[in-house]
Amino acid sequence: MKKVLRNLCLFLILCGLSGIPMIVCAEEEPVSLELPDGEYAIDVTLEGGTGRTTVASPAVLIVKEGMAYARIQWSSSHYDYMKIGEEKYLPVNTEGDSVFEIPVTVMDQPMAVVADTTAMSAPHEIEYSLTFHSDGISAESESGVSYVYALLLLLGAAGVVAVVLMMRRRKR
Repeated sequence: MKKVLRNLCLFLILCGLSGIPMIVCAEEEPVSLELPDGEYAIDVTLEGGTGRTTVASPAVLIVKEGMAYARIQWSSSHYDYMKIGEEKYLPVNTEGDSVFEIPVTVMDQPMAVVADTTAMSAPHEIEYSLTFHSDGISAESESGVSYVYALLLLLGAAGVVAVVLMMRRRKR
């Protein structure tokens, strides 16, 4: 057993020194970020599986007490759990595409995850990797607020048009 662990460590060190990209075996501990607690948007890349499913990008990055978590939304409603290491995570929603809140254990490197799909004749655990891109972090509230303002502006314009049309009709 010691020999296997020693060889594995040697392999990982050599891969790291040679520049060969590796999938990081994720621990359950989230990375620490120097951002205020809140929600942000982060670009995420999915690899692995059959290639038929995707995850929404940007995803929601949640910072709680300086630790990073992500809200991952799959393009399918058939995922009933995700695993990071040995820790199992259940969906946070009951309708629509499957959504999970998971710890982000590494930035800018592939993070190994397993997702269990019920879309096949029998449930299957499928291995994926998620890469969270730290250069793609932006304030979630900024984009959300701009959509709210745009919607309010649109509703206001529609109201003005309706009032003008009603006034013209009364003059006739």
